[in-house]
Amino acid sequence: MSEPVLFNGTMRNNLDPFNEHTDGELWNALEEVQLKDNIEHLPGKMNTELAESGSNLSVGQRQLVCLAWTILKKNQILIIDKVTSNVDPRTDELIQKKIDEKFAHCTVLTITHRLSNVIDCQRISVLDSGRRKETGQPNDLLQNRNSLFYKMVQQLGKEEVAVLTERAK
Repeated sequence: MSEPVLFNGTMRNNLDPFNEHTDGELWNALEEVQLKDNIEHLPGKMNTELAESGSNLSVGQRQLVCLAWTILKKNQILIIDKVTSNVDPRTDELIQKKIDEKFAHCTVLTITHRLSNVIDCQRISVLDSGRRKETGQPNDLLQNRNSLFYKMVQQLGKEEVAVLTERAK
């Protein structure tokens, strides 16, 4: 499992390493990811020095800082790799909501083991040992009982199967 990485330096430097944004933009990005209150209560606020790799923040908070940075960058292509693998369900939900909201008009490539994180995608590619085994729209893959994706979803239990099948429509 990979954890989000922050750099030595201040919160400000981690959000805006090239000084491209105003204080207002930085605070807005932190508010978007529900970190504004946490940062405002730190002794140095935005100028608080982060410990090595951001270890004075929780894994979820580090992931949210990375998401705030991503929101500030406004890239047209976003590649996320197991973005919610080390976070609690509430943070997972917040991250997924913000990705859907802020990057709706972008190309988002999601690498994950959590099927709930990709069920809303336009296309899914199922890999096995690094090789693409199938690609298709989630609903189409769920309709094919021979599909690897169908089989993976079926392993989640009846309630989750029903939820994911409904979301895929």
